[in-house]
Amino acid sequence: MTRQRDNRVMLITYADSLGADLKELKTALDTWYDKAVGGVHILPFFPSGADRGFSPKTYESVDPVFGSFADVEAIGKDRWLMFDFMVNHISAQSAYYQDFLARKDESDWKDFFIRYSKFWPGGAPTPEQVEAIYKRKPRAPYIEARFADGTEDKVWCTFSEDQIDLDVSSPAVRAFIDRTLDGMADHGASVIRLDAFAYAVKKPGGSCFFEAPEIWELLEGIESRMAARGVEILPEIHEHYTIPLSLARRGYWIYDFALPVLTLHALYTGNGTWLANWLKMSPKHQYTTLDTHDGLGIVDVRDLLPQEETDRVLDLLYEKGANLNRKYSSEEYGNLDIYQVNTTYYSALGNDDARYLMARAIQFFAPGIPQVYYVGLLAGENDLELLEKTRNGRDINRHGYSLKEIEENQKRPVVQNLKVLMELRNTHPAFDLEGDLDVTAADGHLCMIRRAGQEALMLDCDFDGGTFVIEDLKRGERLWPLK
Repeated sequence: MTRQRDNRVMLITYADSLGADLKELKTALDTWYDKAVGGVHILPFFPSGADRGFSPKTYESVDPVFGSFADVEAIGKDRWLMFDFMVNHISAQSAYYQDFLARKDESDWKDFFIRYSKFWPGGAPTPEQVEAIYKRKPRAPYIEARFADGTEDKVWCTFSEDQIDLDVSSPAVRAFIDRTLDGMADHGASVIRLDAFAYAVKKPGGSCFFEAPEIWELLEGIESRMAARGVEILPEIHEHYTIPLSLARRGYWIYDFALPVLTLHALYTGNGTWLANWLKMSPKHQYTTLDTHDGLGIVDVRDLLPQEETDRVLDLLYEKGANLNRKYSSEEYGNLDIYQVNTTYYSALGNDDARYLMARAIQFFAPGIPQVYYVGLLAGENDLELLEKTRNGRDINRHGYSLKEIEENQKRPVVQNLKVLMELRNTHPAFDLEGDLDVTAADGHLCMIRRAGQEALMLDCDFDGGTFVIEDLKRGERLWPLK
């Protein structure tokens, strides 16, 4: 049974990162975060060929290393759940693609994939058509498919060579999408995150990124099917802020991926003007982030920060951050996205407890539902040992915690205080989703007031002093600093 999405803080975690598996994840939540965590985004827990779960072989089972659907559903008894659907692609190791390679035109899955010979007029793209594509690679996005009969063809592949794009215009893929979505609803998803959604529609001659009107038609079909099951959808898009805002205007929930860098800018420089401008225009129906399983998105603040201020915050990130180096976000460490910086948020703030808690307070006062990544939940530092072991830049922010480590971290004041802030965010009536936010920035301060009916809660951040105050204006009571 699907649990209704509510307004409490959501945790983002891998199935094996807070404890060794799903059972231990539930133990960790029940033991230490019963009141602090209301929802859980369990990052892809299906059998996968690559990319830490984001290249699924199937959605019909849970990777046995993590547990079973029963374990997922057990977590969902007390908390609402978010699942990932990689609507753009499937693993090259999946039965679908392997059968396609073995049987080619005789395969039941032949229409799942985008063959260049059939997609492009004339069988191949022109240089101009390749140039028009919004690419993640320095060439046309394809992999050479070698069939059992000895023939070859190029097949569309946006990301890694294990992540083969699906042809969402195909009736066979549309039926697969429907089956997958229904299965997620059956297993208790309250929200389904549509990963890499903007890449799903391809058109010869177009950018093949957020192609209208087809992308809207795909989204509307998915939303309509899931609304009938009481499940919300969340398209995941890292791009210019106008694209997610266009989704919000049509009533969809979106991500606020601009908040992380804008908050860093304010904390680094003492100037909250640009952050305040963004908070004033942010929609109410969004999920806020400071950290995720990916790096900090720089493209998301384009035109929200002047370019010179974006350059400045990047320079300050490496100057003020702890154990940070530009090479960790380079091709040397497998980073293919030049618009992301790999670090934990705590280390981006120099492992400074006070400024880290201030950043979280800003996030919790922002419009929408806050998401806290599991490393951020424990104020985790950059994991250089794991980074050097895997040579994967994003692993700097993917430390795996045993139950013993989680217990030990509960003794740290920053972890205890973050939990207090999360519980305040979950329980105070001023944080009603449909309430309002007043925000001002001046003289090194940022003042945010959340209002809902007669309730009013104020956050006043002193960037220069590195301190903040929270006051219940209705009751005339100071809630922070703690007594």
